Amino acid sequence: MMTTKAARCLALPAGLALWLLTSPALAQVFSREQDIVDLRLGQRALVDDGSCPAGQIKEVMGSQMTETGVLRTRKCIQRLGTKRR
Repeated sequence: MMTTKAARCLALPAGLALWLLTSPALAQVFSREQDIVDLRLGQRALVDDGSCPAGQIKEVMGSQMTETGVLRTRKCIQRLGTKRR
Protein backbone atom coordinates (compact mmCIF):
# COMPACT_ATOMS: atom_id res chain seq x y z
CA MET A 1 0.00 0.00 0.00
CA MET A 2 1.32 3.45 -0.95
CA THR A 3 1.49 6.27 1.52
CA THR A 4 -0.03 9.64 0.73
CA LYS A 5 3.39 11.28 0.43
CA ALA A 6 4.60 8.61 -2.01
CA ALA A 7 1.42 8.94 -4.08
CA ARG A 8 1.92 12.71 -4.34
CA CYS A 9 5.54 12.22 -5.41
CA LEU A 10 4.43 9.94 -8.24
CA ALA A 11 1.50 12.11 -9.33
CA LEU A 12 3.67 15.09 -10.35
CA PRO A 13 5.97 13.17 -12.75
CA ALA A 14 3.00 11.29 -14.18
CA GLY A 15 1.15 14.55 -14.84
CA LEU A 16 4.24 16.11 -16.42
CA ALA A 17 4.73 13.06 -18.66
CA LEU A 18 1.10 13.22 -19.77
CA TRP A 19 1.42 16.93 -20.57
CA LEU A 20 4.60 16.33 -22.61
CA LEU A 21 2.94 13.54 -24.58
CA THR A 22 -0.07 15.67 -25.52
CA SER A 23 1.72 18.97 -26.22
CA PRO A 24 2.72 18.17 -29.86
CA ALA A 25 -0.96 17.70 -30.64
CA LEU A 26 -1.60 21.26 -29.49
CA ALA A 27 0.34 22.94 -32.30
CA GLN A 28 -0.59 26.52 -33.09
CA VAL A 29 -2.22 27.30 -36.44
CA PHE A 30 -1.12 30.43 -38.30
CA SER A 31 -2.45 31.93 -41.52
CA ARG A 32 1.02 33.07 -42.73
CA GLU A 33 4.46 31.61 -42.09
CA GLN A 34 5.78 35.14 -41.41
CA ASP A 35 3.57 35.24 -38.29
CA ILE A 36 5.78 32.60 -36.61
CA VAL A 37 8.35 34.82 -34.93
CA ASP A 38 10.06 32.69 -32.29
CA LEU A 39 10.19 29.04 -33.37
CA ARG A 40 12.20 26.89 -30.94
CA LEU A 41 14.10 23.69 -31.61
CA GLY A 42 11.60 20.80 -31.90
CA GLN A 43 8.56 23.10 -31.87
CA ARG A 44 5.92 22.56 -34.55
CA ALA A 45 3.53 25.10 -35.99
CA LEU A 46 0.79 24.63 -38.58
CA VAL A 47 0.37 27.17 -41.38
CA ASP A 48 -2.90 27.31 -43.30
CA ASP A 49 -1.81 29.47 -46.24
CA GLY A 50 -3.23 27.36 -49.08
CA SER A 51 0.17 26.18 -50.34
CA CYS A 52 -0.58 22.48 -49.68
CA PRO A 53 -3.05 20.27 -51.58
CA ALA A 54 -6.65 19.89 -50.41
CA GLY A 55 -6.94 17.99 -47.14
CA GLN A 56 -3.39 18.87 -46.08
CA ILE A 57 -1.77 21.66 -44.06
CA LYS A 58 1.81 22.95 -43.92
CA GLU A 59 3.84 21.93 -40.86
CA VAL A 60 6.82 24.14 -39.99
CA MET A 61 9.27 22.64 -37.51
CA GLY A 62 12.38 23.95 -35.80
CA SER A 63 14.71 21.15 -36.84
CA GLN A 64 18.32 22.17 -36.32
CA MET A 65 20.39 24.77 -34.45
CA THR A 66 22.66 26.92 -36.60
CA GLU A 67 24.86 29.91 -35.79
CA THR A 68 22.11 32.24 -37.00
CA GLY A 69 19.25 30.54 -35.14
CA VAL A 70 16.86 27.64 -35.62
CA LEU A 71 16.61 26.08 -39.09
CA ARG A 72 13.01 25.57 -40.22
CA THR A 73 11.78 22.61 -42.22
CA ARG A 74 8.45 22.58 -44.01
CA LYS A 75 6.24 19.73 -45.18
CA CYS A 76 2.61 19.12 -46.00
CA ILE A 77 0.82 16.79 -43.58
CA GLN A 78 -2.68 15.36 -43.43
CA ARG A 79 -5.16 17.81 -41.91
CA LEU A 80 -6.83 16.29 -38.87
CA GLY A 81 -10.40 17.23 -38.05
CA THR A 82 -12.54 19.84 -39.71
CA LYS A 83 -11.37 23.26 -40.80
CA ARG A 84 -12.40 26.01 -38.38
CA ARG A 85 -12.76 29.67 -39.23
